[in-house]
Amino acid sequence: MSLLAVTDLQLCYTAADGVTSTPVDRVSFAVERGEMLALVGESGCGKSLTGLALLGLVPPPGRIAAGSGIRLENDDLLALNAAGLRRLRGGRIGMVFQDPMTSLNPVFTAGDQLVEAIRAHRQVSATVARTEARQLLEEVGIPDPAHRLDAYPHQLSGGLRQRVMIAIALAGRPDLLIADEPTTALDVTVQAQILELLDELRQAHGMAILLITHDLGIVAGRADRVAVMYAGQIVETAETASLFRQPAHPYTRGLLRALPRIDEAAGRLIPIPGAVPAPSAWPTGCRFHPRCPSVLARCRLDAPPVVPVTPGHLSRCWLHAEDRG
Repeated sequence: MSLLAVTDLQLCYTAADGVTSTPVDRVSFAVERGEMLALVGESGCGKSLTGLALLGLVPPPGRIAAGSGIRLENDDLLALNAAGLRRLRGGRIGMVFQDPMTSLNPVFTAGDQLVEAIRAHRQVSATVARTEARQLLEEVGIPDPAHRLDAYPHQLSGGLRQRVMIAIALAGRPDLLIADEPTTALDVTVQAQILELLDELRQAHGMAILLITHDLGIVAGRADRVAVMYAGQIVETAETASLFRQPAHPYTRGLLRALPRIDEAAGRLIPIPGAVPAPSAWPTGCRFHPRCPSVLARCRLDAPPVVPVTPGHLSRCWLHAEDRG
């Protein structure tokens, strides 16, 4: 049994004029215990909303449509009441949000926020919680953790704030950690440190990680599997090595062509033309067809099925569906 199983997840938004959009449309994936699954795609593809849906944090007027399924082992997360969701958040599922400067409360110290997270999920005294908070800061690589407990967010660098956020996410000893763009606004050196830290913590605690990112480059050599998302749908899923070695979907190929490489001679990067459409204006047929260099006539009319390219490697594309007759 998978640790996390998401089945046909659909998020709906109804605007004031009555128009309904589906920024996340029938998304299905699974995360196994101890693995890192990377959810990759451009901004506006629905990645972050998918992560928020797992915790029941979809901003209004959004709602999860009937028929959607989210299970954490034997627990049906969509059946939980408000109290059950509060126990889940920061407990069995921890989350690292995109911007630690806006996610951390500016009027409380790092220690205050860590102690609060610890005591929200375990019956321990404030003294014990503070000791654990110091240990957590030490575990995530913050120098002089006893002193940093009394620091306010504005007194910390971006990298240290992100480490505090990771420590808070670990406070409830989660089975699953959702890391939503954990390297946003950090320089390249600090990005590498944060990603290495997440990988070390995953192995030390045996937890699974859902890594949400727009950058395929940072998942190479770290994630076990990759799910590529475009226009509210997952268009390709594969083991990381397989995806980089033989990308199947034209969108994935486009992302890789636009990625700078150090193992090849420098040249012009090839961008994907156009932009991700708005959820209220998803194209008919294959949603990538207006930007696709390999578009077929039926791509404009019929939505492609998800088909296996090789065992464990799935693609939502008519190129592969037609190859199979």
